[in-house]
Amino acid sequence: MARMPNANLAPADVAVAVDEVLRATPFVDIHTHLFPASFGRLLLWGIDELLTYHYLEAELFRFSHIRPEQYWALTAPQRADLIWKTLFVDHSPVSEATRGAVAVLSAFGLDAGATSLEPYRAFFRRQELAAHIQRVFELAGVSEVVMTNDPLDPEEAPLWESGLLPEAGFRAALRLDRVLNDAAWTDADARRLLETWSRRMKPAYMAVSLPDAFTFPADDHRTRLLREAVLPVCRELGLPLSLMIGVRRQVNPALRSAGDASGRADLRALEALCTGFPDNRFLVSVLSRENQHELCVYARKFSNLVPFGCWWFLNNPSIVEEITRERLEMLGTSFIPQHSDARILEQLIYKWRNTRRTLAPILTRAYRTLAEDGGAVTRAGIERDVRRLFRGNFEAFAASR
Repeated sequence: MARMPNANLAPADVAVAVDEVLRATPFVDIHTHLFPASFGRLLLWGIDELLTYHYLEAELFRFSHIRPEQYWALTAPQRADLIWKTLFVDHSPVSEATRGAVAVLSAFGLDAGATSLEPYRAFFRRQELAAHIQRVFELAGVSEVVMTNDPLDPEEAPLWESGLLPEAGFRAALRLDRVLNDAAWTDADARRLLETWSRRMKPAYMAVSLPDAFTFPADDHRTRLLREAVLPVCRELGLPLSLMIGVRRQVNPALRSAGDASGRADLRALEALCTGFPDNRFLVSVLSRENQHELCVYARKFSNLVPFGCWWFLNNPSIVEEITRERLEMLGTSFIPQHSDARILEQLIYKWRNTRRTLAPILTRAYRTLAEDGGAVTRAGIERDVRRLFRGNFEAFAASR
C-alpha cells in the first residue's frame, strides 16, 4: 500500500521517514572553498590534497616527532605518505578528520586499509575531473555549492577578469577579508571594487571572516568600511553579508594553516549591526562553542539575522548535535543547520554523510516529542522542513530583494 504523505506517522515510523527524507533531499552547501574544473589548480582534489589538509597536519604533530620545519621541507606526496603511515597505519583513524578520509575512500569502493597510497593515487589519476566532480556531488547529496571568491587574489582574479564563469552547480560568494583588513582602502574605492566584482561574479552573498576581538562600532577602518561601503552596497544590490566570527589567527605560526585557533567573541556587535542596519541581512556563524546560545537569542530578536552552520572546530558530531538541538528548540526551522566549509572536493562526501547521520536522530526526537504532545507529524511535513533547513531558508534569504 502506498504511503500517504499527509497521513499522521506512527511513532515507530518517524525515524524511517526522517532518514529517507534526509537521504533523498539534495542540499545546498552554502559555504565551501571549492572551485569548478575550469578554475584549474584552484580546485583541490585527490588523495594527496585530502591527506595534507590542515586538520590532519595538526593531528600529525601530536603523534609524530617530526618538527614543523622538517615537515614543510618535504614534497606534498611525501607529506601525504607520512600522514597516512602515522595516522592511518600506525594508529586507528578514529578522529573526525581521519575517519572522514576513510569514509571518502570507502565511498569510492576502495579498500581503506592499504599500507601504501599508490592504489589511491592510481584511482584518482584515472578520473576525468568534470565527471568526478559530478560523482562527488551525487555521493554527497548536494546539488549546488557556494564558493569563496577573493577579488584581490592574484591567481583567481585574472580568471574572472577574462570572462570565465563557473559551471552549473557552483555559485560565487564575494570574500571581503583583504578589503576589510587593509586600512589603505578609501570608502569610494571599496565601493567601486564591490560594485564591479558583484556585477562580475553575481555572488550569492558577501562574506568576511572576523577575529574573536571584532567589535562594532569601533574607531577603526573596519567599522568605517562596513558602514560606508560594504553595508550600503549589500543593501543596494540585495545581498546578505555573511559574518564568520571568532578566529584567532596563527597562535602557532610554525603550523601554518593548522596554526589558527578560536576565541569567544562579544556578540553585541551583532546587536549593533542588526539594529543600526535593519534593511541589511546577515548570515552569521560563530566559531566559539560558548557563543552559540547568545547567537540564538539574537536571532530570536532580529529577523534579519540567520545563524548558519557548525564551523571548523565545531564540526564534530557531539557538538553539532548540541548546537542543532539548541537551535531547533529556540528557532524552530528558521536557521541553516550546516555547511561543509570543504577545501578539498572529496570532503563533501564525508561531511554531508556525517550531517545526515547526526541530524537524523535530532529530527526524529523532535518529531516524536511533537507527536507525544498532540501534534501532527506527516511525511509531507518532514519533507517541507528538511527542504527548508537545507535549501529553502538559504534560497529565500539570499534572493535579491
